[in-house]
Amino acid sequence: MKELTVTTLRRIQFASLVVLSISLALPRLSFGQAVFGNIFGTVTDPTGAVVPAAKITLTEVGKGVSVSTTTNESGNYTQTHLVSGTYKVTIEASGFKTVVQQNVTVSVDTSTRVDAVLELGAQTQEITVNAAPPLLTTDRADVSATLSGRQVNELPVLNRNFTELELLLPGTTKMNWQHASSENPQGGIQINTNGQLFGMNNFILDGTDNNDPVLGIIIINPTLDSVQEFKMTTGNFDAEFAQAGGSVIQVETKSGSNEIHGSLFEYLQNNVFKARDPFSEGLADPVTGLKPPNRGIPPLRLNQFGGSIGGPLIKNKLFSFGDYEVGRRRIGASVLTRVPTAAERQGDFSAFGIPIYDPATGSPDGTGRTQFSVSPTDANYALCNTATNPGCLNIIPKGRITSQATNLLNLLPPPNLTPILPSEPNFTTGGSEQFDSNRFNIKVDHYVTEKLHYFVSTHYAGFLKISPAAFGQAGAPALSGLGFAGKSDTRNLNGVAGFNYTLSPTLLTDFRFAAVRYRVKVLPLDFGIPAAENAGLPNLNLPGREDTSGLPELRIFGNGGFREGFGLDNSQCNCPLLETENVFQWVNNWTKFRGNHNIKWGADFRRGQN
Repeated sequence: MKELTVTTLRRIQFASLVVLSISLALPRLSFGQAVFGNIFGTVTDPTGAVVPAAKITLTEVGKGVSVSTTTNESGNYTQTHLVSGTYKVTIEASGFKTVVQQNVTVSVDTSTRVDAVLELGAQTQEITVNAAPPLLTTDRADVSATLSGRQVNELPVLNRNFTELELLLPGTTKMNWQHASSENPQGGIQINTNGQLFGMNNFILDGTDNNDPVLGIIIINPTLDSVQEFKMTTGNFDAEFAQAGGSVIQVETKSGSNEIHGSLFEYLQNNVFKARDPFSEGLADPVTGLKPPNRGIPPLRLNQFGGSIGGPLIKNKLFSFGDYEVGRRRIGASVLTRVPTAAERQGDFSAFGIPIYDPATGSPDGTGRTQFSVSPTDANYALCNTATNPGCLNIIPKGRITSQATNLLNLLPPPNLTPILPSEPNFTTGGSEQFDSNRFNIKVDHYVTEKLHYFVSTHYAGFLKISPAAFGQAGAPALSGLGFAGKSDTRNLNGVAGFNYTLSPTLLTDFRFAAVRYRVKVLPLDFGIPAAENAGLPNLNLPGREDTSGLPELRIFGNGGFREGFGLDNSQCNCPLLETENVFQWVNNWTKFRGNHNIKWGADFRRGQN
């Protein structure tokens, strides 16, 4: 069990320097890029001869930003470091008509091929092709799927949870258990890919790490409105993604365009619209025939609302996008459990009909022990029904019950049900869980010159979850369906800054820096209360150590058993847990064009703290 406090956090530092790739390839064999896409192709004349020195201008339609390159002596060209979007490709050469290819889609870590056959004529004459070029992958053998931002928004996604989209690809299976919601309030689903455990997946947000190195899950689960594009690769990864064994999940967030776009939304779920489980909900009382209110469905109020806006700060130069999403959920639940009866709290266990032995008698191995009983002189003799229990067996003498045991029992509520058998549940209660979330994303893109482009993005997710326990501050079982009792306060943050620069027509570089934080506080509902000390249990609630406050996790097994306090076994509360994980990442890549060959190399340096 992971238990870290602010005063005992140990810093774990690691650093790795990895050469991502050094390879030789034809220009059409473009390289994978975590943030950008590529356009490549070959320009020929009507006879099939190549056209060298043709000017290629690529314009991102939404932003109005252009970059240019030329074909080499073989008529080939490649333009890397393109942000995802729709492009117009203009091809010009002396003695030939100008060709304009519209509707060219560029995706993250994907190469789009645009070939052209130029016709003889004046350069001022223009041939426009509106049909999009075929989306055939000819430059790589990866197994992947790409969804646009529109597809991400329009697909039905349960609870607007982005990680549900991973299940669209073949070879993905959801784990039969998931991390506790108190430590994973962002709802990152644990999904195995091609037989590889979920921890082998690599989440990338705006080109940098988005992984929790301890839990192996996503840290910033992107809001659907913020996603420009989503690509998931399950096989034959590019060299720079070599740290992944299962899948690579790349998300590029929106950054605005020359037009102002915005959205407002609200999604509502409640018990009025929820379908009833006919086997467990809304069943009539077998005695009275009455049906429960609300069709027997527990109360539910889930509101997800927010909005987004994006547009130009400086047309054709500087763009921004931001979105904010709020979640407010209140869900009712109940639990059926057991608490000691009034007789049991005084020491009378005769109703179970099972011998209760005195541990102070007999041998250490348990043999030779005598059965508990009370004599007429004992204060607990009044509990004995001599007609049914003539020996007054299985009743603990009054003097053998400690004040600590009495104090702990007094923290528990009395039974409110009368079961048929004494060992069956005799207590039921209900309550409502509070789960609040606030998430936002901001991104700024600046095209300083045709050679220099940089971006900055910030992604934040805050969650507050307060779930009641069956016995209130005395803890024990979580309410059925909630799976957790306690308080969870989580703050996740991912900040990215990056730039790409063209040093010459044949040499390009890009750099990215990211700071990622996962901060979680999981506390019992009796945190800060010296409950153990108040009950007479010494040396558990230490002075000046708030992390030792509250009750310990108590579990009594067997017939008539019960639980008390907070813990993993009692209430799925891994508490108190006060943890902050930080990961800092520096990435630098270089691309060199030499004739018909490309050379790419780079480094990825990371430092982690826990």
